[in-house]
Amino acid sequence: MRLSASDQLELAWWVEINTSTPHCTYYFGPFDSQKEARVARGGYVEDLYQERARDIVARIRWCRPQLLTIAEQDRVSQEA
Repeated sequence: MRLSASDQLELAWWVEINTSTPHCTYYFGPFDSQKEARVARGGYVEDLYQERARDIVARIRWCRPQLLTIAEQDRVSQEA
């Protein structure tokens, strides 16, 4: 599937980080390239670890997040 020019401007590379404590999803970005996001990922993981987040899983995504931080209670209220 080919993206239109307007879609390409709205999508970008983001670092998505999921943690179990607290149970949250965080998005950091946007980045111009996958490589740029990959390089920055470690700093975000370290910051969250220092803030006592645990079970941290980070990945690079080509997306357009609606929210930058999604806590478990936010997920429940969005689904209702």
